[in-house]
Amino acid sequence: MSPTSPDSSLPDVGVLIPAAGRGERIGGEPKQFRLLGGVPMLLRTVRAFAREPAVVEIVIALPESLVHAPPPWLTAMGSERIRLVTGGASRAESVQAALAALSPASTIVLVHDAARPFVPAETIRRVIERARTGVGAVAAVPVSDTLKRATGPDDRVLETVRRDQLWRAQTPQGFPRAMLQAAYRSAVERNDLATATDESCLAEAAGFPVYLVPDQSTNIKITVNDDLVFAESLARS
Repeated sequence: MSPTSPDSSLPDVGVLIPAAGRGERIGGEPKQFRLLGGVPMLLRTVRAFAREPAVVEIVIALPESLVHAPPPWLTAMGSERIRLVTGGASRAESVQAALAALSPASTIVLVHDAARPFVPAETIRRVIERARTGVGAVAAVPVSDTLKRATGPDDRVLETVRRDQLWRAQTPQGFPRAMLQAAYRSAVERNDLATATDESCLAEAAGFPVYLVPDQSTNIKITVNDDLVFAESLARS
């Protein structure tokens, strides 16, 4: 049986968590280190993947100072599966650095936002299963709001956009390792790496098939202070 087949029971998944950002829209300390229900946000995120039997390693991209002196709660996990690397100036550069640090055992790669600490176990497993079929897999939820397209300094509405085929991309996003590596090489050649907002757009631009995996709306990304309020309620529920 191939180690990347959908029925494989071998640990073959490497998880990349870019956590080198400063979270300037929230202010104060970097958001990934904030406490939610008394637990650091990044620690909640790491634990979600550490519980998965298919995960062979987790590579976290941190600011350089923290790679050499990580928070005690991170080193206390004491897992041989966790590796720390120095992140880059952008999210994509941090992912690229983490990708380069993977061991050969990781034939499937998941990328997950550090600021999504409530990722459901079922979502992780579904993304892994889909990526093992040889395609890109993106956790996503259907858009439920009415969408408007506007223009000009006064934001005049041009049209109402149909939402029946629109989804909001989330993470984790999973890929065969060779596919993600090729997508990054292609982005570097196009000089598009710094502007990439997620890995699926890089895979799409490189011509690889990418499919959506239905996710839950509680898998929120904490970006602004209002998100912290909702996240605290989720942490205590």
